[in-house]
Order: sequence, then C-alpha cells, then structure tokens
Amino acid sequence: MTSLEIIDKYCAGNEPLRALLLHHSRQVLYKAMQACDRHPELHIDRTLVEEGSLLHDIGIVMCDAPGIHCYGSYHYLYHGVAGARIMRELGREDIARICERHTGTGLPGLEPETLEEQIVCYADKFYSKSKPDHVRTVAEAAQSLEKFGHEGVLKFLSWAERFE
Repeated sequence: MTSLEIIDKYCAGNEPLRALLLHHSRQVLYKAMQACDRHPELHIDRTLVEEGSLLHDIGIVMCDAPGIHCYGSYHYLYHGVAGARIMRELGREDIARICERHTGTGLPGLEPETLEEQIVCYADKFYSKSKPDHVRTVAEAAQSLEKFGHEGVLKFLSWAERFE
C-alpha cells in the first residue's frame, strides 16, 4: 500500500481528519526534504523520510482529540505508539519506528536513533495540527518542547544546528 492508500484506509469516513492529517504530513514532508536536500553528504534514505513524514501521525485515528477530528479511545500522547502498531501490522517496521519515536524529541526509551527518524521528528516540531497554518520558528519550536524538559530542547537545538 502507498502512504496515501494507508491514510485513506484509516481515515475512511472522516474527511476532516483525512484533510488535516494530509495537510500536516505534507508540511512535515516539505521541511524534512529541505533537510535532506541541504545535506547530501549524510546519505539519507529519502524514500523512508518521505513515507515516514506522511505516516508519522497515522496513529491519531485511534486517539481521542475532538478538536482535531479524532474520535478514538486512546489518549493523544499514545498516537505514536498506536501508529507504530498500525505500521507493524502492515509489515513496515521502519515506519513504525518513526511513528513511535517522533513524539517530543523521543519518549524515554524511544528516542530517534537513525538520521531518518531524527529528521522526521525534527521537521514535525515546526507544525501543530491544532494551528495548521502556523509555521513555528526554531525558537518557538524549542519553547514548545520546554514543558517536556530542557534535555529535549537541547536535543532539538542540536538537530537545528545539524539539519538547517
């Protein structure tokens, strides 16, 4: 299945969620591809970054966040793990790892390890599904991470230095 087919399957019957998910995912894709283009010397797997960018938030379909058209039963913070479960059922461990490792700058024990995981995680921090038309600056993105601890802010800023 293509990324779009997966999104269509899991968002079937919920066009507002599908539209929001596609909008956000394409924003993340654009930012992630900029990082790939800036750094050919890193030999980044562009296909994995593309698919990971488009599918990193697929787990929101299982979460309860009515403000962004999600009517599932899980807490929103679970969306990465839920997305990983979906992707593992589809036989995509590489995308599953991106799903479960993109929240914040990585949850304890689930920090992004590969460049591809780091780039998708980094790019995601510039966009919020609750404010889909706003693009955060590096400073705004860093500030949004502060509530999870200063260590995550430092990790994000190191990615900014590396990928910008």
